[in-house]
Formats: sequence, structure tokens, C-alpha cells
Amino acid sequence: MTVMQKVIWSLLLWPCLQTVSIPLDCREDQGSLLRCPSISQEKLLDRVIQHAELIYRVSEESCSMFEEMFIPFELQLQRNQAGYACITKALPIPSSRSEIQLISDKWLLHSVLMLVQSWIEPLVYLQTSLNLYDVAPDTLLNKTKWVSEKLISLEQGVVVLIKKMLDEGLLTTNNSEQGLFQYDAQPEMLESVMRDYTLLSCFKKDAHKMETFLKLLKCRQTDKYNCA
Repeated sequence: MTVMQKVIWSLLLWPCLQTVSIPLDCREDQGSLLRCPSISQEKLLDRVIQHAELIYRVSEESCSMFEEMFIPFELQLQRNQAGYACITKALPIPSSRSEIQLISDKWLLHSVLMLVQSWIEPLVYLQTSLNLYDVAPDTLLNKTKWVSEKLISLEQGVVVLIKKMLDEGLLTTNNSEQGLFQYDAQPEMLESVMRDYTLLSCFKKDAHKMETFLKLLKCRQTDKYNCA
């Protein structure tokens, strides 16, 4: 399938994503977290998982579209050989299968929250950067904007889920989005493209982690001894 065919196909599917996605509805007009507490814990977890699934799916589509339009195979090799580090590498997030299986429900939730909060600012930067591209299709711009907005909804849902499931406030960490993400004011075009590609690739991986952690949490609620 050519890039143009994928763009057309994405345009046809885009309205479906917007209708399928069920809002978490965690904020009233004043910004207080009032609506989500009225939802049962089980239903809230299901909605949070659905948001994470959609975010990962759209991030995967965005990354593939960007790669085919702007990253020739030689640059893909260059990026792999250079070993670009993801901005969340410094976070205390479990990575191996054995580590993930051993951590508590509390750390699963807080790991998701750390990942979500760490990506809010970089995705805003990514939208700004993509708007400067002469040939970036509206589909790609709309997808990154959609993901950025849904990430904030996901954050709200996870915050309420932590309060419901753990009966506690947020875990404080020394990591902040500003500390994790650094950028130059006016990077060279090639450097900008590679950095945007790295952001999309890394976010796709982290979005998959969010989805995996939440589904493991769901499994533990229903079948604690048979969750792989």
C-alpha cells in the first residue's frame, strides 16, 4: 500500500476513532475531578484501558506514516546505529517481563502515570514541530493532536483510578517533564526530522507499555494467579 493510499485510508477511518472512543469525563467545567469517582472501579479501569489501546494504535499509525513520508531507509539505519535514547529511559519503569510480573499493583499504576505525565510536554512540542513541515499531511497532524488530547484524559483517569484502588494520593517523584525533555530553539531540518521520528518511535513504545501494564492490572483483578 502506498503512502497516499494509507493517507486516504486513514482519512476514512478517522471519524470512527472519534466515535469509538468513550470519554473518561473526569473533569467538570471548573477542572475538578468529579465525574470519574461516580464510575465503578471496574468500569473506570475498562475505560482507561480502552483509551490506552486507542492511543497506542494511533501512535503506531502516526509513526508508520511519518517513517514512510520522511525517513528513508538509510536514515532508519542511522538512527538504529546511533542508539538514540528515549526521554523516559531515566524513569524507574520496569522493562523486562520478569520485573513487570514482580511489581505491585501500586507500581503498575504509578508507572503508567509517570509515563503519561512524561509525554504531555513532548507531544505538545511535536505538534508545534510538525506544523512547520511543508508537506506534513493533515491526517498526521490530526492524529498527533488527538493523541495529545487523549493522553491528558488518560492522565485524569489514572489519577482517579489510583485514588479508588489504592486509596491514596499521587506518588511524588523527582522527575518532571521539563527535566526529561530538552530541545533547541532552532534545530537543523534533518536534526529536527530525526528528533521528531525518535519522539514518535519512543512514544509508540511507551504507549504499548501503558497498555500492557493496565491490562496486566485488569488481569490481576480477575484472575490473579494466571496473568502472564
